[in-house]
Amino acid sequence: MRFPKFSVLVVALIAFTGCGLTKSPSNGSSAPAAGPELERSRLEGFSAQNPQAKSVADSRDATTAQVSLNQADQSQSMAEAMNRKIIRNADLTLEVGAPAEVQRKITSIAESLGGFVVTSESKLRQVGDSRQELEVNLVIRVPATQFGSALDQIRGTGSRVLQEKMTGQDVTEEFIDLEARIKTQKALELQFLEIMKQAHKVEDALEVQRQIAEVRTEIEKLEGRKRFLENRASLSTITVALQSPNAIVVNTSGFGRNVREAFADSVEVAIGIVLFLIRFVIVMIPILILVIFPGLLIARFLFRRARKMQFSRGAAKSEAVSDAPPPPKMSDTL
Repeated sequence: MRFPKFSVLVVALIAFTGCGLTKSPSNGSSAPAAGPELERSRLEGFSAQNPQAKSVADSRDATTAQVSLNQADQSQSMAEAMNRKIIRNADLTLEVGAPAEVQRKITSIAESLGGFVVTSESKLRQVGDSRQELEVNLVIRVPATQFGSALDQIRGTGSRVLQEKMTGQDVTEEFIDLEARIKTQKALELQFLEIMKQAHKVEDALEVQRQIAEVRTEIEKLEGRKRFLENRASLSTITVALQSPNAIVVNTSGFGRNVREAFADSVEVAIGIVLFLIRFVIVMIPILILVIFPGLLIARFLFRRARKMQFSRGAAKSEAVSDAPPPPKMSDTL
């Protein structure tokens, strides 16, 4: 009784194992044959059978499309930003210990970044009575892509930044307008050239030639302005002023110092008075010789002459009085 039951169980186990072995190769061989199309069909069938799964898939596709559009907008805005024409300028005032040495450093910085020095000016500035300081002004131009790097390196050459100013001018609109006008003028020039070929009269040919010359002049003017904007936008301008640090004045006032300063001031005042008197005497000598002394002589001569004339008049009057008869007396008349 036990043997038949055991044999039945063994046969059933072998049969089950055989079925599993036969199913596994079939599954393995069908998977490669189907490929991605089978997976897609399965997903579509699953989505058709499950509306909720279909809505999730649609929302996922919409999100993917939105992300793609955002990326496209961002890439377009980045491209427009790269193509913008912006004129950048900067003014820096730095306090440095050795202006001449820093001037050479800034020149090497500009050349290393692909730029150049436009102007370089050095001059001595009077500070106080007996002190002079060197003041340096530079104007450099560097590529617009190296503008920030150049500013950072130039700031690092000084001990302190006294003043900094940066400006930017967007000329993209003007640049695009110039390009459109140039295209229009060139198209007009081509039309005039075609008309020139069809002109049979000398007057017509001369008129068309004059129109072509005017159009060519306008094209050259617009192209010159375009090249100017390209140059200013491609190369940024940095103006740098280098100054020496101001001397720190230490107040060391005291009684003895005040006394010495007062004595020195009194000596300077006395010396000034003596020098003034010497200058006065030196200036007055020719005035005395040439003006005052001759004037005194002339005045003395005139005074003596006037006295003589007055004396002679008085003498004449006295003689006339003495020669006149005496007046009659009262007794004689009676």
